[in-house]
Amino acid sequence: MTIRVFGITGWKNSGKTTLTERLVAELTARGYRIATVKHAHHDFDIDKPGADSFRHRAAGAVETAIVSGRRWALMHELRDEPEPALGEILARLSPCDLVLVEGYKREAHAKIEVRRTGARSSEPLCRNDPAIVAIAADHIVDEPHLPVFAIDDVTAIADFILASTGLARL
Repeated sequence: MTIRVFGITGWKNSGKTTLTERLVAELTARGYRIATVKHAHHDFDIDKPGADSFRHRAAGAVETAIVSGRRWALMHELRDEPEPALGEILARLSPCDLVLVEGYKREAHAKIEVRRTGARSSEPLCRNDPAIVAIAADHIVDEPHLPVFAIDDVTAIADFILASTGLARL
């Protein structure tokens, strides 16, 4: 089975998470099964100190699964292992129609570059990344070789992603 992947990339505070969230809502409303992968550049934790699962990990568990009747999560402690490649993470996901990948700006999958006034940098990423196939911005953008969308035009961006990944023809 082919995993369809499309990325949302940009500098810090460019609006990547907001756009990803809005695209997930738009695409799931259209009936697509969407998964997401978010890359974090800092030490993060989804667990709370004192929780049983936190205590399991603190005691040295390499993997801890939390399971209930509504959801489950699997946390893997890297300890001395290197950060896994995006492909390794994609291989662990359940089947879906499309995986939206937030971040991973150096990976080769097709991406939309998000630009927002007030982001950490205004340096265009597309000029050094041929995998960027479109731009979503809250201001006028002069990139004549790429389609440019208003950052709030989620419907048009979703249509573009579906066409780009071949899902629009299914």
